[in-house]
Amino acid sequence: MKFPRRKFVHLIAGAAALLTIPHPARAQIFPSRPVHIVVGFAPGSAADILSRLIGKSLSERFGLPFVIENHGGAGGTVAAEAVVRAPPDGYTLLFCGSPDTFNAALYDNLSFNFIRDIAPVAGISRGPLVLVVHPSFPATTVPEFIAYAKANPDKVNFASAGIGTVAHMAGELFMAMAGVKLVHVPYRGLGQAMADLLGGQVQAIFSTMPPAIAHIKAGKLRALAVTSATRSPALPDLPTIGDFLPGYEATFVVGLGAPKNISTEIIDRLNKEANATLADPGIKARLVDLGTEPLPMAPADFGQLLADEAQKWAKVIRTANIKPE
Repeated sequence: MKFPRRKFVHLIAGAAALLTIPHPARAQIFPSRPVHIVVGFAPGSAADILSRLIGKSLSERFGLPFVIENHGGAGGTVAAEAVVRAPPDGYTLLFCGSPDTFNAALYDNLSFNFIRDIAPVAGISRGPLVLVVHPSFPATTVPEFIAYAKANPDKVNFASAGIGTVAHMAGELFMAMAGVKLVHVPYRGLGQAMADLLGGQVQAIFSTMPPAIAHIKAGKLRALAVTSATRSPALPDLPTIGDFLPGYEATFVVGLGAPKNISTEIIDRLNKEANATLADPGIKARLVDLGTEPLPMAPADFGQLLADEAQKWAKVIRTANIKPE
């Protein structure tokens, strides 16, 4: 039986029409395979805890895995560089935030510029840090902590997840505003730093909330104050450092970024689903339990927030003359 010429022509025309579908329409098929979210810090860090919470929700919303990859090192620069060099197709994302904004001022020889080379996709959360001490430490308030540090210069140590991390920057800002000299003890991850604080090997830490809050509520660590401008709903009885050092504020911002040449259609799709995730009552409640708050934002607004963070902390880095090891 002969294939009718008219039917054959119609089939060819239909196939050609599929090839000429506008790019925005083709972008709607994203994603069609697993998406990888690269995290610049070790398991147990705030970034790791929050990325896994959001990654699980996005996996459910898209019906495909959002796989968390921990690429720790150099205050997040290892992870950021890996994403900068990845194809801009939406399948490699960076769980980025405050630490990434420090790095341009901290490192002189970076092969990339975070603000220029990472496209903002979506805000995820923002929260305070909390100044916590080992229960054996003699101070129970921020004024007592400052008085003890002034009476014992270079004898009070505070831990962090490494040079250039948000815990380090919060401590440097505190020293500058309180007029005290603490000894910074950098670790290779917040998990190790927290373990040594619990064991009494170090005395204090300016910790992000998610890794610390359970230890605080269990009485294993003593919280003195939060670093935000207002009190935290997760620890409402705790004062702010700004109550004693007016103007002090340090918060931890996290969100999603992508290689800079990613299409706006893919960014918009990811942003829409991320914001929908943050509107979910279960996710909102979990973020609050972890001491943070949802940060739904348009990509441009998230980008501006990161740029503002970079400008603020560059001044702290220059003033304190902070150098990577």
